[in-house]
Parts: sequence; C-alpha cells; structure tokens
Amino acid sequence: MLQIAVLVEKGTNSRVLILNRPHVLNALTTPMGHRLAKLYESWANDPVVDFIVLKGNGRAFCAGGDVVRLYRLINEGKIEECKDCFRTFYSFVFLLSTYLKPHVAILDGITMGGGAGISVHGSFRIATDKTVFATPEVLIGLHPDAGASYYLSRLPGCLGEYLGLTGDMLSGEEMLACGLATHYSPNASIPLIEEQLGKLAAKDFSVMETFLTSFGQTANPSERSVLHRMNTLNKCFGHATVEEIVDSLESEAARTKDDWCISTVRKLREAPPLSLKVSLRSIREGRFRTLEQCLDREYRMTLRAISRQISNDFCEGVRARLVDKCFPPKWYPPCLEQVPEDMVDAYFALPDAYEPGLELPSKL
Repeated sequence: MLQIAVLVEKGTNSRVLILNRPHVLNALTTPMGHRLAKLYESWANDPVVDFIVLKGNGRAFCAGGDVVRLYRLINEGKIEECKDCFRTFYSFVFLLSTYLKPHVAILDGITMGGGAGISVHGSFRIATDKTVFATPEVLIGLHPDAGASYYLSRLPGCLGEYLGLTGDMLSGEEMLACGLATHYSPNASIPLIEEQLGKLAAKDFSVMETFLTSFGQTANPSERSVLHRMNTLNKCFGHATVEEIVDSLESEAARTKDDWCISTVRKLREAPPLSLKVSLRSIREGRFRTLEQCLDREYRMTLRAISRQISNDFCEGVRARLVDKCFPPKWYPPCLEQVPEDMVDAYFALPDAYEPGLELPSKL
C-alpha cells in the first residue's frame, strides 16, 4: 500500500499537516516539498483557513532532507533532480517566512537540518522535553542550509558558530532559552494542545500567541547545557578562522582539562576541514544578509557541493556515515592547513549564465 508522505487533517478553522515517513524520521523528499508548497499557497487566501499546524508522525518532527536518496541520485548522474530538491525546499522556507497566517510547528522529537528549516522560519515553534535539535550538515561534508546561515547567525553570542561547526544538539529547553522555539510544553501536554487548536479561531497572530502562552511552561536548561558555557564558547568561537578556534579550544582544554573543550576539539578534528571553513564563512556572512540573500547564497553553495567539482566531501560523508557506515570518512582536503582560500572562495562565487540563481516566490 502506497504511503502518503504528507497527510492533511481539517480543523474547524485550521489545517494540520503531518509529515508521514516515520521509518526514516520523516526525512524530506522533493514530492513532499512540492506538496507542502502547493497546499500553503492554496490556503494563503482561503478565508476558511485561519492558521496552519505542522507536525511529524512518530519520534521525529523531521530529521532533514533525505540525503541518502540525494546521494544515490548524484551517483546515477541525476544532478538536475537534486537541484530541484534543494530549489523546492529553499523556496518553501522563504514562503514560510513570509506567510501571512499564523503557523504552528510542533517540534516534538528529532528536528534537524531541513526539518529546522521548515519550522524555525515560521511564526510559532513549540518545543517539548522530547525535542532534539541540531544542524549537523557539516558532519556529512555540506554546510548549514535551508536558511540556517540566517538563523544561526542571530543566536546569542557565537552559539550559531558552535552549533553549525560541531553539529551539536540542543534540547527543547535550550531551544526556548536561545530563541529557536517560541514556546515550550511537555510532550504529555501536546495532545491537549492539538485538541484545543482544532477548535480555535485565530486569524490574528496575537490570538495565537495568547493561546500558546496559556499552555506554555518555563523551561530551564540543565546544568550541563552549553548555554551555561557562553563565556568560554564566545571566547573560543569568536575567532576569525577555524584554525584559531581550534587552537583556542585546545589551549583552553590544556589549561582546564574541561570535558566540553576536549570533546569539542575532537568534533572539529573529525569534521571535514573544507566544510568547517565554508560553514564558518557562511554563518558570519549571514549576520549581514536578509533571509532571501542567505537562501540564494546557500543554494549556490549547495550546487557546488553536489557537483563534486570542488570536493567529493558531501558524497563521501553520506556514504561513510549513512550508507556504508564505515567510519571514518576520507575528507579532501584532509586537514585545515591544506584547505586553500580559493577553494573556499569557489563555494561563494556568483552564478553565471549557465547556472542561474535561486528564484524565490517573491520574484515569481
């Protein structure tokens, strides 16, 4: 029996969309992106639909794009199909960010990569005690995308650089504390919230805010949270280059014998050097760009990553970590010292006549 990857439920004044690929943590495919965009566009001016709720089936909201499927398409030479996937979801992210009706994403479970992209840019995000957030793209030879260079760069201090370069995870409590989530509710309260949302009339954002706040709870990150290490984090990740960040962390680790510093150095040493440099520059540039500009740049960067003309790190990362699962991947270049600046620059080159930039909904 064919599984429908995006289910729709009708509320009295709302529509509920359910990402429905639980066996792969609701990983996103191109048809899912097309369906989401078509539905959102059809409801934008529908007077019957006051607001939209987006959630996932199973233990994940959404673990991101289905990169294993993309890896196989690349190996089959179907690059245009890969481009269509990224084009579809980056455009949907922009559509979501400009949506004029309240949008409630229920992040009850794993929320990573593209899953963050299709939720964080919306107006309301409910995190729970089951939420696990991360932007782990660098670990497979890519870069934080789907608008991540925009929202990571706007987190407190250098938290965005830390999350983007290490792929480290945040809890629901931490998401609320740093602003990635707008509200927090225990997992046990979600069924009641969904039931009441089904009866709610909330055309105005203020009405939805009041409603969600009535169910929301305060949430304090645990004592081990990275948010309690912001002084050290800012000191180390505030440096201009990846090499300086690693040196600073190593010095701090040698001086304090701190487990967090030691594990963070290890994560950076295991990550693809080229992706680290590309990702740091992307997040830093994101601070001074609009979301539209960030998405356009990320799209160009992604096309370079999947083309394999600069490096094969993306395919190698997916192969080693997700397909063959034979650690460690063989990165190229193999170390930070061997990554030339012109190699990094190539990811940020402007589009040419043969490869036009990303067309977002506002331009259509």
